[in-house]
Amino acid sequence: MSNPGVPLFDLQGQYAELQPQIEVALARVLASGQVILGPEVAALEQEIAQQVGASHGIGCGSGTEALSLAIHGMEIGPGDEVILPTFTFFATVGSVVRAGATPVFVDIDPVTFNLDAADVAAKITPRTRAILVVHLFGQCADMLPIWHLGAKYGIPIIEDAAQAQGARYMGRPVGSLGAVACFSFYPTKNLGAYGDAGMVTTSDPAWAERMSILRTHGMQPRYFHKYVGWNARIDALQAAMLRVKLPYLPRWIALRQEAAQRYDALLEQYRLTSFLTPPVRLPECYHTFNQYVVRVADDQRDELVAYLKANKIGCEIYYPMPLHLQECLQYLGYREGDFPVAEAACRRVLALPIFPEITPAQQEAVIRTCAAFFARGSQRAAA
Repeated sequence: MSNPGVPLFDLQGQYAELQPQIEVALARVLASGQVILGPEVAALEQEIAQQVGASHGIGCGSGTEALSLAIHGMEIGPGDEVILPTFTFFATVGSVVRAGATPVFVDIDPVTFNLDAADVAAKITPRTRAILVVHLFGQCADMLPIWHLGAKYGIPIIEDAAQAQGARYMGRPVGSLGAVACFSFYPTKNLGAYGDAGMVTTSDPAWAERMSILRTHGMQPRYFHKYVGWNARIDALQAAMLRVKLPYLPRWIALRQEAAQRYDALLEQYRLTSFLTPPVRLPECYHTFNQYVVRVADDQRDELVAYLKANKIGCEIYYPMPLHLQECLQYLGYREGDFPVAEAACRRVLALPIFPEITPAQQEAVIRTCAAFFARGSQRAAA
């Protein structure tokens, strides 16, 4: 019997459940003829803003565009510094660099993988214009010390919440933990579109207005350009499909949490906790498990990846290289060893398959395959 494998992420089950509603939403948009911005986008913006506790939502073309709109909307540019973690996806830093500002990297906390607040405090200068906090893998950063720093120095906080839609910290939803929040609706996210889409949320009306103008080439009114903007609009078709999905988000997050608990139990059952250990979950955080990430002990990560893929088990490395060592950022002058915790994480992290519809049998196949890999290594060592 052939091995069907386990994908890292599977959209088919979700689509099968929602197909009739999605088709109705798409037909509604196509019949209206308003496929760029329009009432579907305005409704989604209102619904997302309400969900996260913000006054304004600005729909855009992707999570990357959301970050760029936030930076430009806050008028951050040449001569300014933005503090951000070196252990995150490139879009976080790309938005800063494209605006002409200087990224100032900080290391991560060794137990959560989110940014280290003590390192943030050490990097603040008179040129610091924002602290860009990433809520990594679905867990909020520890915001309390960041809030204290922001208040002490008068520095606004930007949330990169691309992986954390629906997460909470001390009962407060992501999107209300800073001055501006940036969301991605990439298909694999907690709330995913069927293509690229994103959103910025804020309660600052001036920033919201500026971002909404920037996303349409800086026009206000049409063909009269107030700013040098660009095309960063969200499609009405994507907005309509996201509106169908939004009410299901709490249930999908609950299913992700159940899957994470099953993984935890399976790691214990197969006695793998000395080989594979997940980051610590903070008690004040409501973790949404956009990824289920483990540390692989003894630098065996790359061998395990090859073994899993050979056995049709999906996996991914988030992230194999920290931002401060990326080729295009060498001009900043960072070197290997500058951020040892992040660099160690890059050598050891591994994301296992997780999505709301993953089955217990699929998860057992994943952990059983991991156990077989480590048992093979133990046998070689004994020989």
